[in-house]
Amino acid sequence: MENTTNLATSIIETINTILGNLFSSIDNSLYAILDDITFINSDIINDSYFEKILGTSNTNGILLIANSLLFGFVLYYALQFLFSHFTYTQVESPIQFIFKCIIFCLCINFSYFLISQLLNLFSNVSLAIRGIGEDLFNKSICFSELILNINNFISVNSSPLDIFSLDGIIKATLTMSLLNLVFTYSFRYIMLKVFILLTPFAFLSLILHNTSWFFKSWIRNIFSLLFIQIIVAIVLLILFSIDYSSGNLMTKFIYIGAIHALIKSNSFVREFIGGISTNFGQTVNNFFKK
Repeated sequence: MENTTNLATSIIETINTILGNLFSSIDNSLYAILDDITFINSDIINDSYFEKILGTSNTNGILLIANSLLFGFVLYYALQFLFSHFTYTQVESPIQFIFKCIIFCLCINFSYFLISQLLNLFSNVSLAIRGIGEDLFNKSICFSELILNINNFISVNSSPLDIFSLDGIIKATLTMSLLNLVFTYSFRYIMLKVFILLTPFAFLSLILHNTSWFFKSWIRNIFSLLFIQIIVAIVLLILFSIDYSSGNLMTKFIYIGAIHALIKSNSFVREFIGGISTNFGQTVNNFFKK
């Protein structure tokens, strides 16, 4: 009987040690990048390889393709205008079309400057929200500081992790949720780069009425992806405004609710303004259902 008890104790200690090391490794290696992939500014464009894809002028990269398509749009309108005299269909006047070509041709060739200003706008708003918290609480409002708070009030630095206790279960839940958060915001980071590359084509689509839907879809999606970081900044501000010094059970569950809110922030934004889903769990489930 004593040997059985010792064996069970040894197994429990081994599980706690393995999971404790795993959680510590995740905390130390993964969460440092969360701030970089969540709070995005124009630096996302300032990458040497990415700049080559974008194009340094209108004679290379994506800009070359967009300007080539612009010529195709002009040719399409010319043919449409010509045949309208035979079919008596209504088309916009040449003066209006030429005016739109000039305006949106400029937008196409300066599209990455324009999108960088949009990126900086959302970045400055989120920085202002976080700055309020830094002034009030004398803490950096970021994920790195959040992880330190979680480890101080919920787990584990001062005593060994016990995964079979309530604190251990809460810590495991938070770690897995934060890991999901890393995957979710990494996917969002990639999708933002995709929509940045599509910027010249979005402006190009405004030249013709039949293709203008592409710009509307593009602006809604990129706006929703950028607006997420404002929601995240607000949630973090609320998290840091709560007094966790008591360390009671309610504050621990508030942490879980807040992390869940960060994971679901994309869903909240989609309910307000639409856009694509960047929820990692939902994306994986949809993949396996197909």
